[in-house]
Amino acid sequence: MAERSQYVTLGVGEEMFAAPVSRVQEILDMRPIARLPRAPENLLGMIDVRGQGVPVLDLRLTLDMAEAADTENTRIVVLSVTGSTGEVILGLRADRVFEVTVLDSDELGPPPAIKAGWSGHCIEGIGRRNGRFVTVLNLDRLLGEVADLAGQAA
Repeated sequence: MAERSQYVTLGVGEEMFAAPVSRVQEILDMRPIARLPRAPENLLGMIDVRGQGVPVLDLRLTLDMAEAADTENTRIVVLSVTGSTGEVILGLRADRVFEVTVLDSDELGPPPAIKAGWSGHCIEGIGRRNGRFVTVLNLDRLLGEVADLAGQAA
């Protein structure tokens, strides 16, 4: 029997997203973030993870969603992203992290084929978990350019 793909599911607003568990290094509680001058809006700054400076991006702002304050459920997901200069370790601020899980099916559906100025390039596919839609993110496409910038700042 083939091993099923596992994902870390995370929430932003009412939406559920997923990242491949193989890319996630750890999940942290919120902590102070050192701001960087003139950084892009979605680059919140840097945190220290066992002596390593890790850039933190806000998933809400990266996805063009409205800004929201931290809550007791806010987490930083530390993961690896491949940019043009290689692998970069990033923190991704999410409203909450649900679980490490498999989706209802290993087959992901494609993003909707709408051509009116919208691009689903950062979507690996659409799955379901307990019947609810889960958008599986293509982390390299979503964060690759920012990873390059953040890697220069680290």
